[in-house]
Formats: sequence, structure tokens, C-alpha cells
Amino acid sequence: MDAPTTRPMTRTPRLLAAATLVLACLAARAQAPAPVAPAPDATPAAVLEPFVATYDAWYRGRQAGDATMQVVREGDRWRVDLAIRGDRGLAGLARLNIRQSTVFDADGGRYRPLNQSTVREALLLDRRVTGTYDWNAMQARWDGDLKKERRRPVALREGDMSALLINLAVIRDARPGATLHYRFVDGGRVREHVYQVAPQPETVAVGDMSYDALRVARSDDDGDQTVLWVASGVPTPIRILQRRDGEDEIDLRLVEYRGA
Repeated sequence: MDAPTTRPMTRTPRLLAAATLVLACLAARAQAPAPVAPAPDATPAAVLEPFVATYDAWYRGRQAGDATMQVVREGDRWRVDLAIRGDRGLAGLARLNIRQSTVFDADGGRYRPLNQSTVREALLLDRRVTGTYDWNAMQARWDGDLKKERRRPVALREGDMSALLINLAVIRDARPGATLHYRFVDGGRVREHVYQVAPQPETVAVGDMSYDALRVARSDDDGDQTVLWVASGVPTPIRILQRRDGEDEIDLRLVEYRGA
């Protein structure tokens, strides 16, 4: 396998939330997938399967690096990884490297986080955070390089997910015209995330490929927006876009994927 791909960004928390698979580490280059052209009423497959996906990473309209996402099975548990490497522009000069991983179970089709790790490395930065979701005590806690208030226990509710798991849940749940509700519990923070799915697929061109994909969008209170495009039969988002102040900021565009 190649070394984990990683990508650049100056707004690290926003990228990890999107991606938020959305969306991984250690990917081999795979055969390019065939174009997907589902009927308008087709919906993405809900079955969780291992995969490896590679993305081009863009920042404010310029290509800035690469990202890789993967889902792997570990016995009766699963793990989703996201790795981002900045190797162009300012991110390349800063040697930015971000890796995030969530171990989870998928009993009954629900994705329940068990533990989590985040590593952010750069020329003048090295931050590591680990988190544990204790479902017996119904509490989550994070340790490492983060503010004191974000190390306090967070009360859990059934259905709570990390940022990476919400990306997987969008793939699982997206249906034309649906409204998707998730509770984000990640890095000592709690937020309500509401996504609106478009009523019809749209054609999304990514590189040489073209997909019929559903647009799934979430807007924050400050006006920032996260948009994912989900295509039938593809286990990872075709594209993950974060917009700030009306402008494209962080943009992950699928290059290729394969079953792991």
C-alpha cells in the first residue's frame, strides 16, 4: 500500500468535520470506476462494505494535496480512516499532515463510535487527541492537545456519531427529498447537524468521470455550508465541498475507489 495521503488546510476542524468521509489512510491506486447513471428514483446502497477511496484536495480553488478515505472491518468492529496530505502551495511548505480514525460497531445498521484518534502534524505543529465513547456509562471523553473545557465528559445519547461516521450515515440514508438529522459528538463538542437531500439527482463531473448524484447539503448558523454528492452504488461521496462566506473553501473530489 502507498503511504497515507493527506491534504492541506488552514481550517483543520472544518475539514475533519466534512469529510465532513465523507469520508482514510493508506490507499493503493485502484482501477477507475465505471460511470454511474442510476434512474432518478434510484438510491444509494445501504450495506456497509470495506472500501478505499482517493481524492484530490482543493483549497480556495487551487489544488493543494491528496486525501484518502477507507473503511475496514476488524472482527466484529469497523474502522473508518481519513488521511490528508498537503504537498502543494502553503500547505506543502507547512508539511501539513492530518490523520483521523474512528472505531465503531454497526449493529442493527446504526454506526456507534467506540474510540477515536486525531493527529495533526505540520512544520510548527504536532497535536494528538484521543477519545473514548463509553456506552455503558453513556459518556464520551477526549484527552490530549485540546482546550480544558473540551476534555470534560460529554453525555451521550443513542444515535450520537463522530464526524467521519456522519459522512458514512449520509451515504446510508440519502433519499431524494429527505431531511437527515444527526447529533455530532466529536472532539468534546456537541452539535445538531441537519442535511437536506435534493429531490432529483444531478450530473456531477469529477475528472474524466461523470455521475448522477444526489446533492446533500447542510448550512450552519454562521452561514457556512457543507455539501456532499452521493451516487448510487458508490460507497463514498463523489465530492465533499465546504463553503465559507459564499465561497468554495475546502473541496475533496473523488479520483478512484475500490472495495478493500
